[in-house]
Amino acid sequence: MSQSMKLIAVLPQGLEEEGAKELIELGAKSVVPKSRSVLFNADWSCFYRVHLCARLPFRFLREIAEFQCNSPESLYENVQRAFDWKEWIHPSLSFRVDVSGSTYGLPSNHYSALQVKNAIIDVQRSYFGLRSNVNLDKPEFCIHLHLGGGKAALSFASSTHSMHRRGFRPAMGLAPLKENIAAGLIRATQWNYSTPLIDPLCGSGTFLIEAVSIALGLQTGLKQSFLFEQWLDFDSQLWANEKEIVKQHLPKTNQLPLIIGCEKNFDIAEQARINIAEANLQSFIEVKNIHFGDLSLPDEKGILLCNPPYGKRLGNQNELELLYKELGIYCKTKASGWNLWLLSGNANLTKFLKMKATKRMPISNGGIDCRWLNYRIN
Repeated sequence: MSQSMKLIAVLPQGLEEEGAKELIELGAKSVVPKSRSVLFNADWSCFYRVHLCARLPFRFLREIAEFQCNSPESLYENVQRAFDWKEWIHPSLSFRVDVSGSTYGLPSNHYSALQVKNAIIDVQRSYFGLRSNVNLDKPEFCIHLHLGGGKAALSFASSTHSMHRRGFRPAMGLAPLKENIAAGLIRATQWNYSTPLIDPLCGSGTFLIEAVSIALGLQTGLKQSFLFEQWLDFDSQLWANEKEIVKQHLPKTNQLPLIIGCEKNFDIAEQARINIAEANLQSFIEVKNIHFGDLSLPDEKGILLCNPPYGKRLGNQNELELLYKELGIYCKTKASGWNLWLLSGNANLTKFLKMKATKRMPISNGGIDCRWLNYRIN
C-alpha cells in the first residue's frame, strides 16, 4: 500500500465545504468537496489525526481498489483480483459489506453485497480451507463498495458505527440533532470562542456541548477505537504518538465566555444536564429551566443559536407559530446587536419571526431539507 492514501470523508449534505476546511486544517491534501463527501489524500500521520480530531464526518473510507464492472460476474471476478484478501482478512476475522450507489447490471445493493462477500470467502476457502463469519453489528473489517457509471470502488471503512457519536451515551430528545451536524453549523457561525453563546431552545444540549468541546479543543477520537487497528499496515507506534500529540495540545485554560441553554420543559432540561455531565462540561455550561423570554442577556453581544421544532415530528402548528412569534419579539426587544442563527425545516414557521435572514445555508437534517439561517438583530 502507498504511504499516501486516497480517502473519502462521508459528510452531512450541506456541510461539504465546512468539512473540506476542517480536513485542510488537519493536514489533508488534494481536498475535493463532492456531494455528501470530501475526497482527499493523506499520509499515515494525517490519517490518524483526522480520526482523532475531525468533528464533521460520519465516517472515513480508505479506497483500496477501483475497476470497471457491469454485471454480477464481473463484480465477483474483479473483487477477487483487486486485493490480497488472504493476507488481510484471516478466516478468524469477521467482516461486513456495505454498498452505496448502483450501476447498469447491478441495480440491487443487497445482491451486490452478496457478490463481494462470496468473492472474498471463496478466496479464503481456496487458500485456508476456512471462511470468515459475516458480522453485521461488530465486524473486524467493514468493506464498502460504491457503484456508479460502470465503475466500482472498494474501500475499507475505519469504523463500524457513525463517528457523529462522541464516546458517551447521551440522553436523547424526541428529535435530536446529530453531533457532527451541530459541529458543522457552529463552525459556519464563525464564533470566536470569546463572546457569549446562548441556545434559547436547547433541548438535550447538543449545540452547547459541541460548542464548548470545539472551543476547548477536545478531541472526539481519543475515547474511541477504530477498525484500522486490525489492518495489516497499522502502525501502533505512530498511532500512539499522534494521540500523545493531541493530548499535549488539550487546552490549559478553563476560561470561556458565558454559555447558557434555556429549556422550559423540566424533564428535557434534566436530559441536557445529564448529557453535559456525561461530557464532563458542567463547569462551562449552565442550563436554565425557564422560558427564554425570562432570560436576561449579558451586556456583551454574542450569538443566539437554536434548533426549534419544525412541525414535522414535534409540535402543534398553532403552538409553534406562537413560539416563533415569541422568539422574534424576544430578539428584537432584548437582543439588539446580537446574531441569531436558527436551523429551519419549515419556511412557513420562520416567517412568524418577522425578521429577514441575511444568510441561508442549505443543510439536510435527518432527511429534512433545512436552512441554517442568520439574522443580524438591530
